[in-house]
Amino acid sequence: MSLLDQIKAGAKKHYKRIVLPESTEERTLRAADELIKEKIAQIILTGNPQEIKNRAEELNLKNIHKAIIIDPLNHDKKEQYIDLMVDIRKKKGLTREYAAQLVENPLYLATIMIKNGDADGEVAGAENATGDVLRPAFQYVKTKPGFSVVSGAFLMILKDKEFGEDGLMVFADCAVHPNPTDKELAEIAVATGETTRAIAGFEPRIAMLSFSTKGSANHEMVDKVVSATKIAREMDPTLKIDGELQADAAIIEAIGQKKAPGSEIAGKANVLVFPTLETGNITYKLVQRLAHAEAVGPILQGMASPINDLSRGCSVSDIVNLVAITANQAAGN
Repeated sequence: MSLLDQIKAGAKKHYKRIVLPESTEERTLRAADELIKEKIAQIILTGNPQEIKNRAEELNLKNIHKAIIIDPLNHDKKEQYIDLMVDIRKKKGLTREYAAQLVENPLYLATIMIKNGDADGEVAGAENATGDVLRPAFQYVKTKPGFSVVSGAFLMILKDKEFGEDGLMVFADCAVHPNPTDKELAEIAVATGETTRAIAGFEPRIAMLSFSTKGSANHEMVDKVVSATKIAREMDPTLKIDGELQADAAIIEAIGQKKAPGSEIAGKANVLVFPTLETGNITYKLVQRLAHAEAVGPILQGMASPINDLSRGCSVSDIVNLVAITANQAAGN
């Protein structure tokens, strides 16, 4: 069974409630139809019920009628959601009048449904920019207790089974936070460990990467990684984590033994945490192209509830896969 098949199987087992706010977008509707047919998740669509029905008929979709459809302009919990939005953001000056407008926006409605416990996660971004998807998430769902930063992980499925966990590795942060502090980098490491367990299904062995291995270079950027490793161990003593390690020392056993003798991670890492966004983003793209690896993600981590952002160039299968991932994240919360 492939990794994505395992993820879908896990999602079916948990059968979480996932909101798709872009409810008349063609790829989203096709994905929703497949998700409902395969019973991967309970699908909630936010939009005009008649427009959704008409669009589904145009596309000859047979299962959309089984989705829960919430009309942002008229539903039983509208006033309750407005009250909750005002309560959360009143110190920021949010008025009831403005909240009444925001709650009719499907992206805001999706997040406030999650906050109120009426949904378990959200997937959007097929027709909305990342900032528009994440803004309401940051305002209302916010980060997990003990976390101040959101990051993005990629599952890297390699053709060479020698590396990672039978060819599967997890890279972070490759998508969100440009230059984390040592505390933020530690949070990214811990969150990536949680993602690895919940989504990839194996025990993480985390390498905190740098251009130095165990003091081979002196620089403030190295010091940040050393400090982050210590903080991450304090945050989650169950994690197998080591740093600072160069990339070759992290993944090649002979080099790891030579450069970091005694390390339980060196040469055996299946999770790579990068010191900055530029290093993570560049590396995952190079591995994807040069090693012909499959990159699944980004999987947003650090949120109190899972909210994931699609590329606007996504395919129907991308949406299906990300909903399955989101459902597994929700089960692990």
